[in-house]
Amino acid sequence: MGNAELASEREYVATLYARLDALRAEAQHQLDRVRASNAGGTHQNRSERDAFARIYEDRIRALHEVDERLAFGRLEFAPGHFPDEDSAGSTLRYIGRIGLRDEDLQPLLLDWRVPQASAFYQATAATPLGARARRHLTSKGRQVVRIEDEIFDATLLDSSESALQGEGALLAALTTERTGRMHDIVATIQAEQDRIIRADLSGVLVVQGGPGTGKTAVALHRAAYLLYSYRDRLRSSGVLVVGPSRSFLQYIEAVLPSLGETGVVLSSVGGLFPGVDATADDEQRTAAVKGAARMAGLIARAVKSRQRVPAEPQTLDINGERLVVDPQLIATALYRARDSRKPHNEARVTFVKNALNALTRQLAAQLRSNGATIDESDTGMLREDLRSAYDVRVALNTAWMPLTPEKLLQDLYARPSWLASLTPDWTGEERALLARDRSAPFTVSDVPLLDEAAELLGEFSERNDAERRERKQQRKRDVENAENAIRNMGVEGLVHAEDLAAGFAEVAERGTTAERAANDRTWTYGHIVVDEAQELSPMQWRLLLRRCPLRSFTIVGDVAQASAAAGATSWDAALTPVFRSGWRLEELTVNYRTPAEIAGAAEDMALAHGLPITRSQAVRSSDWPLTAVRVDAEDLLAAVVDVVDEDRETSSSGTLAVVAPERLLEPLFGELSRAFGGEVGAGADGLSRTVAVLSAQDAKGLEFDAVVVVEPAGIVDESPRGAGGLYVAMTRPTQRLHLVTTADLPVGLAGFEPAGAHATGGGDVRAGE
Repeated sequence: MGNAELASEREYVATLYARLDALRAEAQHQLDRVRASNAGGTHQNRSERDAFARIYEDRIRALHEVDERLAFGRLEFAPGHFPDEDSAGSTLRYIGRIGLRDEDLQPLLLDWRVPQASAFYQATAATPLGARARRHLTSKGRQVVRIEDEIFDATLLDSSESALQGEGALLAALTTERTGRMHDIVATIQAEQDRIIRADLSGVLVVQGGPGTGKTAVALHRAAYLLYSYRDRLRSSGVLVVGPSRSFLQYIEAVLPSLGETGVVLSSVGGLFPGVDATADDEQRTAAVKGAARMAGLIARAVKSRQRVPAEPQTLDINGERLVVDPQLIATALYRARDSRKPHNEARVTFVKNALNALTRQLAAQLRSNGATIDESDTGMLREDLRSAYDVRVALNTAWMPLTPEKLLQDLYARPSWLASLTPDWTGEERALLARDRSAPFTVSDVPLLDEAAELLGEFSERNDAERRERKQQRKRDVENAENAIRNMGVEGLVHAEDLAAGFAEVAERGTTAERAANDRTWTYGHIVVDEAQELSPMQWRLLLRRCPLRSFTIVGDVAQASAAAGATSWDAALTPVFRSGWRLEELTVNYRTPAEIAGAAEDMALAHGLPITRSQAVRSSDWPLTAVRVDAEDLLAAVVDVVDEDRETSSSGTLAVVAPERLLEPLFGELSRAFGGEVGAGADGLSRTVAVLSAQDAKGLEFDAVVVVEPAGIVDESPRGAGGLYVAMTRPTQRLHLVTTADLPVGLAGFEPAGAHATGGGDVRAGE
């Protein structure tokens, strides 16, 4: 294989980009034509024009997203492998981010998600799946800079001067420096990962894997694969990807668009209740109380307690007429409303209707007994008098008050006597953990409680049913109009009527799938991907289950990395109460990210602390030894600066994370900023900088070229799961790991214990040197 092969691949890839540019130009031309068209004065015509414009805009955006590394592989098959082609048909199939065909509709590039491309990930010498060879294409910009072959058919070796075999493309990808954004691994997905990515949509798939096994990459590629393979089912409902933090979401946000998918909603649990964007959480003991399954019962009791029968008769003034109302009248109306089994606010309509009917009959009877003439035509007026009377409004609201989820939760926290009446079996300490002022902002742990309350309370609008019926009829009219518009514009087969109807609007207000879903608590998704799922509490699982009643989930995590007090101790304990036996487990066992030396040290530490880990198999070693520096407390910040400076001298173009206990984050950020200026960032903002200062929780799910772990024992002490936080911190690097401490290293790391304390940042005792 020489320059001729490389030149040939460059020429072919250039034709792919030419076709991509042509498709972009065509879509832009169509968009310009639609925008320039005179839509006339009717609302329907304007809606059709805007909807078509949106379709072309989405198409252009998708074509731009796949520009980088458009094609990354090639499969060679034996002649005749494709029965639908003649003997002169090509035996080569190129694999890329999207599918491309020429003007004669002949395939130029296979989308990586189609079944015909599966051999690129699954073929081995033992099971070649019809492929004779697999070629990896490495590009920079639009030009191929490197090619590497894996040969499955030995007869090809005789005709290849320097054919390469093995996993060179994978290892090259693994050693690439990180940029603060997650690398998609579509070109290097291995067989065990590909099997999970292409698993069936239905049911609950749990993917367990230790650090570096590619869990997150697999989950995101699975989302892209499902959107492609089950487009009809997922087109209107979408896929929700739930991550543990805003830092994590920022880290992964570019991956799915680069795979050709733009219809995915990314959110943390704190963003799953409209109008609330919680980023801070309660301290661990409070979060554990709020996350427990029994909180669902508490919320239900709190809602029911707002439906109250008065203890004594009430005297109501209706335009000067005094009406004594027996508690039984209210009780009867209340029980009938409960029998409707509607949510609180919706059932209140039934309660008010029944109560007003009973009060009208009582008032009419009282007026008749006083000598007034009351016939059937007068009852409507009497009912309106009752509805508008101040005393009646107070009585009915006292018996059944309309509520918002926010007010219910605020009252629950701010009224200790009410909370105590609802929790007779709780301890005083547990109740005290929930106490707070009404003005306190909602936390991440409050979001599933708000959602639970919203589910029980429902919306309050007497127009709801009528509005829903009107929306259904309007949707039907939109689809019919879309079908007519497609025929009129001659684009049958290119645009779906359902897609076009989704663009009508009334739809100027509709926005993207993400925008609609964010503003609609009742939105249900076709599939949900949950990353770092071991952190979720039982109440958070209840929330997610409501978002996907079809129970189609991809659940990804590592129980050993659990750090939340309400998180999972095992998959069985976390998932069986939610999904019963309806889930299946797959395991990732190969560590692609973490060098063997770092993975081994982290696993030794984890096992020494009793964490439930499974040893992984690392595919590579590091060129750098682990280092440990011990200094006096007053020299800690300076020592961290020195270690960071030395690592930047080793490699200045990659990313580095400084992971430390919460109490040290602010002083570390200040000291490092003074030393390195704008290179340093903190939290989610730090991911766009060369050096990021993070807590172990913020670092969860991320990866960096180098990591400096500050005060490892302090990270263990502040985590409710002990060494889980340190295990997370130690397994973030792809190249180099440094430990800086003022105390003895935690158990399991004795082999890396520095020889002694040093008074300055220059204390540079290194383990392994």
